[in-house]
Amino acid sequence: MTGSQANQRDSLFMELRQVSFALDELRLFLDTHPTDASALALFGEYQARRNEILAEYSPVFGPVESYDVNTDGGWGWINAPMPWETEAN
Repeated sequence: MTGSQANQRDSLFMELRQVSFALDELRLFLDTHPTDASALALFGEYQARRNEILAEYSPVFGPVESYDVNTDGGWGWINAPMPWETEAN
């Protein structure tokens, strides 16, 4: 992997973590404020951005979650370092 690819991977994964954190916080807020229109709209925006990041990240760097593993060739989730492991960075 080139330095440019590693930078792109790191940048995308950092944004994915940030957006996922925001979604988790919004989910908790919406659990107690389920009709808050602003929070619902913001949740939708972050959800769409997270899906965009995953669509860009996963085909190039592999799945982020085990739910997204293609099992056609067997169980490949364990074949590469996980995005959060030092070896992947």
